[in-house]
Amino acid sequence: MADSLDKIMYSFVVEDVLKGLFIHVPPGYVACVYDLGQGVLKKVLTPGLHLKIPFWQKAKLFNTQTLEYSVSRRFNPENEQALGDGPIIAQTFDSKRISVEGTVLLRLDVNQVPTIWQTIGEDFVSKIVRPTIRSRMRMITSRYNYQDIVSLRRDAVEVDCKNELERIFYPRGIFVENVLLSEICHVGNAKAPEECVE
Repeated sequence: MADSLDKIMYSFVVEDVLKGLFIHVPPGYVACVYDLGQGVLKKVLTPGLHLKIPFWQKAKLFNTQTLEYSVSRRFNPENEQALGDGPIIAQTFDSKRISVEGTVLLRLDVNQVPTIWQTIGEDFVSKIVRPTIRSRMRMITSRYNYQDIVSLRRDAVEVDCKNELERIFYPRGIFVENVLLSEICHVGNAKAPEECVE
């Protein structure tokens, strides 16, 4: 009986206390610490092994590598926390209804991660990223004619989208590295089939 009680106590010490002492931060990530007394600490923990106070501090890992936000038909809309979205339906300047697919490359600003966690939370994709990308893509495509978007000025559309997203995301601690349009489809009515240009 005493032997099994010793094993339980040993297991508790190893699992909860010793593992609770350390924060392992892998390459490409940073950790933020929530302290019960001070809230989210401003210091960001870089890759390596760090100490924390068990039971009093909680650590959260954040990916600081380039993140690929894919706008595609293959996206599963049931997973709200996933990094991506379904095709964005928009209207061009010459009143053509289009479906836009592509990729937005994003990266979190290491120095602003505590602020992101404090002010937005862990679900910043569903709260900030997804609605902003939808809104800004629709706004930018409405400035161009359909023919310009699919061929003549596609690179200008990508640059405009990048600049507009950067203007909104940068103050919130998110860098926009690039916007790449992959497929633009003209969405007709039920009688006219969809025409796509890659």
